[in-house]
Order: sequence, then structure tokens, then C-alpha cells
Amino acid sequence: MSALRRLLLPLVLLSAASLAAAAPAEALPAEEQLPEEIDGLRLMDVVVVSGVQPGPGLWKVSRDGRVMWVMGTVWPLPKRMEWNSLEVERRIAGAGVVLLPPTVDIKAKGAALGGLFLLPSLMSARNNPGKEKLVDVLPPADYARWTRLKATYLGRDRGVEKRRPILAAMDLRDKALDAHDLGQGNPVREVVNRAAKRADVPVQRTRLTLEVEDAKAAVKEFAGRPLDDLECFRRTLDQVENDLDTLALRANAWALGDIAQLQALTYTDNAKACTDALLQSGLGQSRGFAELPARVQAAWLADAEKALATHAESFAVLSMAQVVGPEGYLALLQQRGYTVEAPGADAPPAPAANPR
Repeated sequence: MSALRRLLLPLVLLSAASLAAAAPAEALPAEEQLPEEIDGLRLMDVVVVSGVQPGPGLWKVSRDGRVMWVMGTVWPLPKRMEWNSLEVERRIAGAGVVLLPPTVDIKAKGAALGGLFLLPSLMSARNNPGKEKLVDVLPPADYARWTRLKATYLGRDRGVEKRRPILAAMDLRDKALDAHDLGQGNPVREVVNRAAKRADVPVQRTRLTLEVEDAKAAVKEFAGRPLDDLECFRRTLDQVENDLDTLALRANAWALGDIAQLQALTYTDNAKACTDALLQSGLGQSRGFAELPARVQAAWLADAEKALATHAESFAVLSMAQVVGPEGYLALLQQRGYTVEAPGADAPPAPAANPR
């Protein structure tokens, strides 16, 4: 039921990976803070890279002579970057299976035409209950900050003033990223899918399905209740106001293959605050959303261990938070007895690409 999924996934699944292991929210070290401002808005000093870039190396997970090569991704990436993906393509050509990042499908039980019938409700559910505007639901200081940032990135858009704070903040962040040459596409997915198809390697994705018993009632419940999304709103504005440089540095580090900087950089993490806004709501608790992080994690680990047991070599794509985080998937595999090696740790050369 795509319409319901489109409404709820931006709230529940900013990414499946961020649900399971969001990085901790930390401020930049003082020496990295950039003091220059115009009308209270921080200027970006970081130039986003462009042209052909190597991207990060691959992590190696191994046991009993079997290997899984893992590609870590970040979001956003430099908009004008061309990724040199030769190593990834070669590893995929030598793999028995490719594991794509996990995903969740939200469906309405027994409602093949639900998307069509629910569209008016879905559209209204984006807005604040009772037709309030942001000025009515936000504390004055938060609304003042919103107004200043909105003028910079959204202009005179009046429609966004009716949105729930969580959705209004996401619209603002998307425009800010675009204005600073940070793209929201997924070049990794395109390259991986193309390489797997060329080499005739099967692609597998861990998929969980959450079936909503009464989608119409769920949307009506969502539309009629306020969300505790003020913390999400504030953290997202923090990203726009303070952390565009850090996001750019992280995007550059990925493009340049600078693993040390990827591991060292911190930034304002809004994922947990935003997912909590729905997961801890009455709707999230009653519809099964709250159990999704643990279910996603367990399902992916089962698929990964099966791939490692079945194939001499396999390939996986995960978010960088899952790859380098102490609570991430690779750390959990390591706890289960697998050896995990970061890029450059005496990895053998990649096999020649499949001539097909």
C-alpha cells in the first residue's frame, strides 16, 4: 500500500539503518566550529568535492575462509561527484550474492485499492490536527528560528506553514542540502544493481512487512493526534543552522575514501529524535512500529550469516553508521565470532571483472 508507506516511512524509517543504530548526537569540537555568520546564519566554508573520486574502501568480514565485503554509504553525498566504483564492481563480480540494505514494507490488510481511497486522508495527515499552523504549535523562540531559516531556503512557501513540525523541518533540510551542492540521490545503489546484473549475481534484500489491520483508521488516528516532534524539529534545524559544514566534510570524506575522518566526524543526529516521535506515539505502539528496529536488525544479521555460510565471497551494502558504529551490524557480527577488518588491512587484490 504505497500511499500509506509514503506517508509513514519518512517518519518511521529515515533509513532502516538509522533505526537500529543512530550515531550519538555530539557537538563539533571547538576548533572545528566556524564563527562566520550572516544575519545569524552560519556560512559554509567547506567546498564540496566534484569530479571523479575513489569513494571509501570495503570492510572485510570473514570466518572459516569465507568473506563478505561490505560497502558503507553516507547521506548526503556531493551532488557533482563521479564515483570511481571499479573495486566495488570487481568484488561484486566475484560474489555469490549481494545483500542490499534492509527495508520495511507497510501494507494495508486486504486493501488493494486502499491507496486511492486513502489519498485525501493521507494528504490531510501531513498537516497539524485542527488546522493549526506552525506559529500556533511551536514555542515562540523555535518559530522565530524557523522563520529566519525558512526565508533563506524556502522563501515565501505558505503551504509548509500548515505542516507538522517534523515534516516542515525535513522540507527545510532538503532545500538547504540542495543549496549547498549536497545531493540526495543514491549513486551506490545504481552502481551495485548495475554491476550485479552485469555479472549475473543474485541480489537479495532483507524485507520486513508490517501489515496494518485497518489502514483508514490508522491514518485517521495519525491525522487527529499531535506528535511529540518538537525535539525532532529542533535537531533538524540544528543540522541546517550548524552542521551543513560537517555534513559536507563527511560527504567529502566518503568521496575521498578518508575512513579516519568518517569515523572521527560527529554531527547533530536527528534520526533518533524523529523516529521516536512516531515510534513512541500511541499510533506507533499500537501498530507495531516500535518493534521495527529490533526486527530489522535480527533479520539482516540472519541473512548475512546465511550468506557467509553459503558463499565463498559475498557483498553487502549498509549505512556507514552500521559499518563503523559500536552498536552497528559489523560490531554485532564481530561479537558472534567473525573477523572484521577495516579498508586497507592487507586485503588481497580484487578479482578481475567478469568480462560479460
